[in-house]
Amino acid sequence: MPFVRIDALRADGERLGALGRAVHDALIETIGIPPDDHFQVLVSHDGVNSTLRHGTYLGVQRDDGIVYVAITLRAGRTDEQKQALYRRIAELAGEYAGTEPRNVFVTLTENQSIDWSLGHGVAQYVASPEEAATT
Repeated sequence: MPFVRIDALRADGERLGALGRAVHDALIETIGIPPDDHFQVLVSHDGVNSTLRHGTYLGVQRDDGIVYVAITLRAGRTDEQKQALYRRIAELAGEYAGTEPRNVFVTLTENQSIDWSLGHGVAQYVASPEEAATT
């Protein structure tokens, strides 16, 4: 159950949609999320009223094509799965949205099943059968 936020600079709806598809497809391919497990916030910054900052940390030459991808998901993936996810997001962001891999910045935040409510004020992953039936 990943929750994804993608921030890009001066991205139109088509580019934001392509970036969202890239991340979603990569999550399906590398860590096996269900195709209908699709929760994303896609944000374009205009560079004036809101913007993105980037540097050359660790020698990566980023530019205004930067895309920040923040993924929150339940803990349990291996290091290998995470590395495959990062690679596949960068590949698909290039293929779908024309984003250079050097400009794809990904962060994962892991949490536990109790940390999710998917509606109705119920923590569905830990709910009793009676609570789950009300959703």
